[in-house]
Amino acid sequence: MLDESKGLGKAKEIHGNRSHRVKELKTEGKKIIGYPCMYVPLEIITALDLISYRTYGDMAEPVTEADRALPTAFCPIMRSCLDCALKAKDDFLDGIVVTHSCDPQEKTARVWESYINYSYFHFIDMPGTPRPEALEYYKGQISDFKKALESFAGKELSPDKVKAAIELHNRQRALVRELYELTKPEPPLISGTEILQVIKALMSLPVAEGNELLGQVISEVKERTDGPQKKPARLLVWSSTTDALDIMQIFEAGANVVMDESCGGIRAYRADVRLTDDPLDGLTHYYVTEITCARTFREAIFGEVKKDYMADLESRFGYLKDISREWNADGAIFLLVRYCDPFAFEMPSLKDYFDSLGTPSTYIEYDYTKGSLAPLRTRVEAFLETIG
Repeated sequence: MLDESKGLGKAKEIHGNRSHRVKELKTEGKKIIGYPCMYVPLEIITALDLISYRTYGDMAEPVTEADRALPTAFCPIMRSCLDCALKAKDDFLDGIVVTHSCDPQEKTARVWESYINYSYFHFIDMPGTPRPEALEYYKGQISDFKKALESFAGKELSPDKVKAAIELHNRQRALVRELYELTKPEPPLISGTEILQVIKALMSLPVAEGNELLGQVISEVKERTDGPQKKPARLLVWSSTTDALDIMQIFEAGANVVMDESCGGIRAYRADVRLTDDPLDGLTHYYVTEITCARTFREAIFGEVKKDYMADLESRFGYLKDISREWNADGAIFLLVRYCDPFAFEMPSLKDYFDSLGTPSTYIEYDYTKGSLAPLRTRVEAFLETIG
């Protein structure tokens, strides 16, 4: 029986009513800043004593209002996010920060800004490679973001304040990594479904409260005797985002999900932000080079004329080899939401890379609706039969 007052029980409660805590904080005078993508430098928001809140789409909510603003052949996640905003589901937000993590998000941001009258709106452009000139450009972008947010908050940030916020967020990253260590045993001590609830809870809370929740969850999981049952296969899931419990539960009906390498899983927590004299340097390096999202292209060696395909694959996906081996994954599912070009372009190369590792993999596309769950379930079951 879960103790609903803390740990996994608390995470489940928060997941079920994500906006409850930030609404409480808003009545206390706090300002809430929404963000739809992990590329937003949350440390700047935290340092200004503002509350960051991850906005999501909703698979269970039919898209109706967004139809008047976006075409149907468009990223269904961004359509759903905009639809929720137009239906005032996030009307407690004081502002929102959007990044150019992909073209659909950039286009949606412009529509979002024109349709919703936020007190604060900011767009951060993201370079597409980790080249030196890209780092210089992005530092200018987050410097502008810092100045704009300082103006909104009515206070200036000292480097020490930013460094303190970085340390607080690094603590959260370390705790999430510790949480994922608990999926290494056979069977895992915590399920992928439970981790997804915890991650979405974290993105709904002030970072210090999220760290406290993580500490409770980790302690509880280490002591529990009613953890997940051993399933025939251990899965690594790779996707843009895995934000729906329905999907995770389909995966876990016949397997243990031991790693979710997406922005709804470990991706935003795999590395720490460096503590540098100018904290913007550390933030720049982290957000451009450390987040392993398909929207950033990594070459094997900058400046080479002759290309080596396998060397490029190792540069782009080598971290997945380490994950696959450390977590003893029997297979990998590449989950793609329809019309997601950055991740779709990676699929052939990623399949080649996992073939070179000898790890079975499959690619599944869905359209971010409840109606897509039945065919998704069939594809997952068929894949698990091949590796069981």
